[in-house]
Formats: sequence, structure tokens, C-alpha cells
Amino acid sequence: MQGESGSNDSADVRAALSRLRRASGLPVAFGGLLAGTGRYRINELSGTASAALRGLHIHHGNGLGGKAAAQSRPFAVADYHSSPAISHEYDAAVDAEGLRSVLAVPVIVRRRVRGVLYGALRRPLRLGDRPLAAAMEAARELEQALLLQDEAARLLSVARQPAAADPAMWEEVREAHGALRALAQRIADPVLRREMLAACGRLAAASSGRSRGADGVAPALAPREVDVLACVASGATNAEAAQRLGLRPETVKGYLASSMRKLGAHSRMQAVIAARRAGVLP
Repeated sequence: MQGESGSNDSADVRAALSRLRRASGLPVAFGGLLAGTGRYRINELSGTASAALRGLHIHHGNGLGGKAAAQSRPFAVADYHSSPAISHEYDAAVDAEGLRSVLAVPVIVRRRVRGVLYGALRRPLRLGDRPLAAAMEAARELEQALLLQDEAARLLSVARQPAAADPAMWEEVREAHGALRALAQRIADPVLRREMLAACGRLAAASSGRSRGADGVAPALAPREVDVLACVASGATNAEAAQRLGLRPETVKGYLASSMRKLGAHSRMQAVIAARRAGVLP
């Protein structure tokens, strides 16, 4: 189930599996993302004793995960090997890992199944509501991460188009950039938050066609200073920026003043223009 966006997807799947194990109490978790039409490739393992499941291709409708993907809902079996509710194309790999009780949850982004997460025990046991709820929550968080990656990639693609593109498109990019930065601050997972902010940085640099200031040195703006400038660029007042970012108006004022000083600007708009020229804002 190799992800469509490469290493970032793999990191997100690993984080989701870690959350699944921690919240559900299940000792084994594995999964991955879409790897072609109607098939998913297991490329991330957590708590496994062997590599028997790694690289396994799960086809739409086959086995527990394939059934979950085909019907877009979670499924669980108390004893995988003897369950009459699923087909048994993958028994050899499951038996090699010694798994018995297994659940599978689809990862759905924009109504499209993008992958499957599994949790498992090495003894036959009917899984209760707690592990299933934990697996579904891990899948929801992974869906959000993939959605944010998709949006960042779309905006980055737009930003790389010729500068003569529709001005309204650029306004959309700038507004979305500010919204994504504000959203990143509400993401609890520090790895995902860093990835989101890095994507915002690439978007800003691609928009301006450069990543450094006029003197060849990138301005050392703090992340919150960039957040405030992004809000100011959209026309927000200090009070509106504070509400959007979950800060106090006085704190926003302080960040704005420090960013203006670093950028050598004497007004809010001069700071926004300087930040755009430096590749800090789109």
C-alpha cells in the first residue's frame, strides 16, 4: 500500500499506526495506502515479529482489508483463519505472523478509499468497542493529514504557474496559505505540524520564485511572525488575527512589530511586501 505522495505518506501511516496501538491496546498494527487501481500495499508494520506482511498487495474486496475498502467501513473478525465472513487469499502471511483477532479500517479522503489500517492480537478474541473506536480515530487523523498534503500540493502546483496567471487565483493561494498556517497550529501531532508548515514554506517560496531576501539571506522570522503576517496580508486586523490564531491582540501586535523590524519595514503593508519578496509569503 505505498502512498501516492512518497515518504511523507509513509511517515503519516507510521504515526497513525503508533496512535492506533497506543489508544487501542492492540500489540500489532500494520497498513498502507493505495498502490494502483483497486489494490493497497502493506508497507508499514508496527509491533510485528516478522516481515511476512510487508509488501503484501491487498486487492479490493479480498480478505478483511479488501472488504473494508470495498464497503468503505470497518470490519473485525475474532479468528481470521476460520472466519466465514471474509475470503482467505492472505492466510499464509497472516498465519506466518501468528495473528488471530484482526480489525481493518479504511482510510477515506474525499469519498475515495486511500488505504487501510489494521490492528491485531495473536489470540482469538472478540474485539470490543474500544480498539475499533481507536482504529477509526487513527484513520480519521491520517485522512486529515492526507487531505492537508493534497491541498498543499494543489496550491504548490498553482503557485508554480506563470506569474501572468489570473490574479484571483493568486488571492486564493494567499488566503489558503494563511488558512493552512492557522490550521497547522491546531494540529496536535508535532511531526504532522512540522510537515504542514514546511509545505506552507515551499508554497510561499515557489510563489515568489525565490527563497531568500534581496541580500541573499533569508529573514529569520519565527513561525508565529509568519502566521501573523499571513493574516495581515489577507486584510485582518490585529483583533481578527488574534482570534484566528488563538492569540491575544497584544501578542499579535508584538509579533507584527518584531517581524517589521526584521524585514526593515515601517508599516504593515511594507512588511507584507517584503515578506513576499523574500519568499516568506506567497
